[in-house]
Amino acid sequence: MTEERIIKKYPNRRLYDTAESKYITFTDIRDLVMSGVKFKVQDSATKEDLTRQILMQIIIEEESGGRPLFSADMLAQLIRFYGGTMQGVFARYLEDSFNIFATQQNDASADFINNPVDAFNTMTKKNLEMWTNMQKSFTQVPGFSTKKKSDKP
Repeated sequence: MTEERIIKKYPNRRLYDTAESKYITFTDIRDLVMSGVKFKVQDSATKEDLTRQILMQIIIEEESGGRPLFSADMLAQLIRFYGGTMQGVFARYLEDSFNIFATQQNDASADFINNPVDAFNTMTKKNLEMWTNMQKSFTQVPGFSTKKKSDKP
């Protein structure tokens, strides 16, 4: 299924999967995420997009049990970026970083089994290239320049 799956959230806090025609739980939504299924959570009455809120609740549940992914210092750093002038740049940086990491994880898993040294060297070269390109794109944000006043255009 290539269409975005619609999950409706009802006032009684229940979630209804319209593709499967059944009520589901946060665990089911987590399974959708883990399977790479595209979905959107909507308020049943207003059609407001609640996807982010539901995903945040799942992250909170994950962080509460087992080994957390985020340290307290890391969470404090995240909070400091809210409302700041660099919030948009930071959000893009995080998203690009996650995408790069996921791509490399998929690409490298088979290569590491066959030839770990070559795979590591290739990954390092790709990382350097991707980080360089990402850094260049961040300097193109309006109002941000790496040129010194003494540099000529």
